[in-house]
Amino acid sequence: MFAKINSFKSKKNKSKIVCLTAYSKNIAQIIDKHTDLILIGDSLGSVLYNFKSTRSVTLDMMIEHSKSVRKGISNSLMIVDMPFNTYNNPAQALKNCKKVMRITKCDGVKLEGGLKIMKTVNLLVKNKIPVMGHLGIMPQLTKGKFKSKGKSAKEKKEIIRDSKLLENAGAFSIVLECVEKNLAKEITNLISIPTIGIGSSNNCDGQVLVTDDILGLTESKIKFVKKFTDIKKTIYFAAKKFKKEVKSKKYPTKKYSY
Repeated sequence: MFAKINSFKSKKNKSKIVCLTAYSKNIAQIIDKHTDLILIGDSLGSVLYNFKSTRSVTLDMMIEHSKSVRKGISNSLMIVDMPFNTYNNPAQALKNCKKVMRITKCDGVKLEGGLKIMKTVNLLVKNKIPVMGHLGIMPQLTKGKFKSKGKSAKEKKEIIRDSKLLENAGAFSIVLECVEKNLAKEITNLISIPTIGIGSSNNCDGQVLVTDDILGLTESKIKFVKKFTDIKKTIYFAAKKFKKEVKSKKYPTKKYSY
């Protein structure tokens, strides 16, 4: 496990790091050939369950989807988002993270926050649980419309402080979500662990997006989301063709029958 974490960390300043999300074995198995890290994100709350926020995602949901994803990963680092209210204090975090690590066989966990979770990160790392940090916009803690972070002097100071704290606490990487591009560059140059951007420019060491977004399965209008293909059309025409063959009795033929 730690060999994979160290290999991931060593990519900083050498090659851009590629990260995507997955919630099932089938998707994980496809993207694993192209990713350095696969995140089982609590974004599954909105993507799969139509929740209004990630706050409704439960630990059991994360565990079940992660068990499926594990079966599809051969190469990538597998990291699991710890959902809202599962790491409110160090003791609770340790108990829940141990459970996730044991059941899902993941390589580490991701937590949102800076100064407020330092004791938690310290405890997890001391117990050999790799931690990925998350700063900037933090969906679990943000209410209302998302706004980019790091434009004001106060926000900039806090994000820089939290980045250093996470590194010192033993985090192996930090996701920077919607952080102002110059600040993202400053942090990336300031700390020795990889920064993974999402809406934070190409100044970060790597990038992460939700796989359903890049496939065009969602109707996301978020600025940083780029649709790399439109799989909806493929699904639509496959269903249309299936319907036509069923209605005309062309399917199933003897070849597809017992």
